[in-house]
Amino acid sequence: MSNASNMNFVGVDLGGTNIKVGVLNDMGEKLAYLSTPTLVEKGPEDATKRMAETIHAAVKAAGLKPEEVAQVGLSSPGTMDLPSGMLIRPSNLPGWNFFPIRDKLAEYSGLPVTFAHDGPAAAFAEYWVGAGQGEQGLIVLTLGTGVGCGIVLDGHVWNGIHSHGGEAGHNLIDTSENARWCKCGQRGHLEAYASATGVANRTIEYVEAEFKTSLTERVRARKRNDEIPKMVFKEAENGDELAVRIVKETARYLAYGMVSLIHTLDPSCILLGGAMTFGGNATETGRMFRETVKKEACARIFLHLAERLRVDYATLGNDAGYIGAAGLARQEWEEKN
Repeated sequence: MSNASNMNFVGVDLGGTNIKVGVLNDMGEKLAYLSTPTLVEKGPEDATKRMAETIHAAVKAAGLKPEEVAQVGLSSPGTMDLPSGMLIRPSNLPGWNFFPIRDKLAEYSGLPVTFAHDGPAAAFAEYWVGAGQGEQGLIVLTLGTGVGCGIVLDGHVWNGIHSHGGEAGHNLIDTSENARWCKCGQRGHLEAYASATGVANRTIEYVEAEFKTSLTERVRARKRNDEIPKMVFKEAENGDELAVRIVKETARYLAYGMVSLIHTLDPSCILLGGAMTFGGNATETGRMFRETVKKEACARIFLHLAERLRVDYATLGNDAGYIGAAGLARQEWEEKN
């Protein structure tokens, strides 16, 4: 961080709904930000061209000349081949199969591009300028529709040999015959229990079983299942016993998934992020969730590790994807120069 250069970097966060583009200086400070709709149905070629146009518009908005930008970082969800820069079969980008997105973006933007998975990019953002600064062994778990994960070891993200390192949402935590189904088609994965989807499914089951709770009418009147985790959070803040129980259950399931990660990677810190953090450190429920996660995990790991593990919340929110992508571009550029 102290070796600041005069070069700047662009981070692009490709999502199923929007493409976020941020321009950052060498210190990770945001100079400009723009977004454009992904328009998945128009295909990857169209989206990549608009992505490049948005990059140039953001650079202009930052008051920079093109030659003052060293490199672009692109983070994307889905299955991919990082060495070849290719999307494989991204589930939330249907029809974008086997598309060489890294090289296409480099062609249309006229800038070199670093390609990254969105989970590791978010983790690197927290390591670079977020809550994980100074942590040489960092894991970031993002709780949303699924459970994402990014791993930073000794200043570098761990992508695995086949570009799928850190798929912790698919850690096996329930081996019973009646284990819950994960959206990947397997039973018993962490994502089926600790994601927003898992919270919604368990809440519906409790309401249908007629547990006494203030959630009943709200859950029955819902328009979409993805509204339920926010309902659980609100009622937990109001002291509803079932809502508090669901939050604590979710924390315990998440801790189960963390145990293997901790014993395998020996991190110094695990950060929790994503859309479902129950208010984070700013709320009683969020603090209770974090404390329960740590307590349940530490009860199942070596004492030596438990005494040294830090569990906290990520701080960069929805900006983490493009910030991390820019940071990884910066790192690659520096290693080459």
